[in-house]
Amino acid sequence: MITTLVILGITAVLFVIGKIRSDIVALCALIALLVSGILTPAEGLSGFSNPIVIMMAGLFIVGGGVFKTGLAKKLSSKLLSLAGGNETKLFLLVMLGTSAIGAFVSNTGTVALMLPIIVSMAASNPNISASRLLMPLAFASSIGGMLTLIGTPPNLIIDETLQENGFEKLEFFSFLPIGLICVAVGTLVLLPLSKLLIKKQDEDEKTQHQKGLTQLMREYQIIDDLVKVVIPKTSSLVGKTIGEVNIRKTYSLNILEIRHEYKHQKILKDVEQNIATAKTQFQENDIVYLSGKNSDAANFASDFGLTLSFGDNAIAFYDIGLAEVLLLQRSKYVGQKLKETNFREKFGISVLAIRRNSEYIKDNLQELKLQAGDVMLVQGSWEKIGKLPTSEDYWIVLGQPLDEAQKVTLDYKAPLAACIMLAMVAMMVFDFIPIAPVTAVLIAAVLMILTGCFKSVAAAYKTINWESIVLIAAMLPMSVALEKTGASDMISQAIVNGVGATQPMLVLAAIYLTTSVLTMFISNTATAVLMAPIALTSAESIGVSPYPMLFAVAVAASMCFASPFSTPPNALVMKAGKYTFMDYVKVGLPLQIVIGVVMVFALPLIFPF
Repeated sequence: MITTLVILGITAVLFVIGKIRSDIVALCALIALLVSGILTPAEGLSGFSNPIVIMMAGLFIVGGGVFKTGLAKKLSSKLLSLAGGNETKLFLLVMLGTSAIGAFVSNTGTVALMLPIIVSMAASNPNISASRLLMPLAFASSIGGMLTLIGTPPNLIIDETLQENGFEKLEFFSFLPIGLICVAVGTLVLLPLSKLLIKKQDEDEKTQHQKGLTQLMREYQIIDDLVKVVIPKTSSLVGKTIGEVNIRKTYSLNILEIRHEYKHQKILKDVEQNIATAKTQFQENDIVYLSGKNSDAANFASDFGLTLSFGDNAIAFYDIGLAEVLLLQRSKYVGQKLKETNFREKFGISVLAIRRNSEYIKDNLQELKLQAGDVMLVQGSWEKIGKLPTSEDYWIVLGQPLDEAQKVTLDYKAPLAACIMLAMVAMMVFDFIPIAPVTAVLIAAVLMILTGCFKSVAAAYKTINWESIVLIAAMLPMSVALEKTGASDMISQAIVNGVGATQPMLVLAAIYLTTSVLTMFISNTATAVLMAPIALTSAESIGVSPYPMLFAVAVAASMCFASPFSTPPNALVMKAGKYTFMDYVKVGLPLQIVIGVVMVFALPLIFPF
């Protein structure tokens, strides 16, 4: 027992210090338990096959699919647009909307999605303070996790603890009454307290950001001349190749993109994007984006019976991307005409425009002689653009184009992602569907990948927070060690003896307080893993239902707001909101105390002793 408690104590201290990554600390603790003989290899490695760990990995992928398809962004943007310029209304929408999203996807992912939306809204509206909204955003993402079983890891952990000890498993919405109380209390408390967070915005910081793809199009004035044509069935262009028509020479137009959409059941659709080559053949219903003078585009549309629209900036970057390429002095292309470089044949890229000093050149590019220092705006598939830095030493690729590629949302897949997520929730909610929750999550995760909600399998794996997965898997055996050595019994008995075995309300309060204090220093997941068996043993020792005790652990572990390091969402908003440690104490600590007091009285009413 002493060895287990020493290992636990050292682990907790290392978590608090934070000099070593939490997953490495957890692995070291696991190794110590194995080397000391407290756990067998089977017991020590059991966490890596635990359904909670597998489910969490699957949920990361499902949540990633929701983000990558732009579904969550659409929902969030819609909610935020309803507020108009009213900051109080916006505050309420942020709290309620973020809580709703956080009920189904990770709190970290929820904040990562909502943060840029709020910052951009604050930058464009002087009546909105990002600093007032960002900390409540982080808190709301954690509060929302209390609405459903899958909302936050501690919820899954107490469910697992109950099932392992022969108690009835929790339902998908078992947490809903508690979650609604937390959302209501959190909103009411933060509405006045959040005004303490309002800070003067630094205008210089607002303007510092990397060029986005649309911004590049606008800077090089490509969007100004953007024209969209749709090829109807009756058009004489159907079946012809770009080489046969010779659009560039005949009409002085550049083809930026050829898009073909395939609709399924009038709801779901796939989009195929193609780079224009001489052999590319026009098809019925193709959407073609051109750059050039409106008069030339009108002549082209008239000659081939096309549907024409101007000022449509809906060019997309699903498969096709942009990058800026700086031509170096030593480049062999210096002095060559652009048509002599054969960039398309060599590298699969097209040059859309050239920036020379402060001049932007778009017309008659093929005859233009390249000079050292020219910055070329090139277009190609993301795969080809990714190979540009290593393909030649005659240029430098500016910015991080592949980072921009990761930000592209496959918005045409949003309805499909919504269907998959709803199907997953249905499988977890309805008992008549004979599918275990972990299986439902795995099905949804695989469907997100197979149906193209991610660009690749690698992109799906990148959405998994492996540090969290390893942390949970390595810490789960700690609870086995605590039970095996009798440490859980000793701690629970100390709590019971300290407050009195005849007072279950005081035992509940002690468990909530202990969990709340622990989670201020170590992760909420690790705290829940440690406290769940203690809460169960405490309930059994005084002969009451374990449900209120375990729910107290789940709530206390997740409702930690007094420190920027308590949860990833708290840390995520710290820099963007320009918060100090004391800002979290001023706003987060009162909220944490109020919710704790309310829960101590509410939990026995919802789940009687």
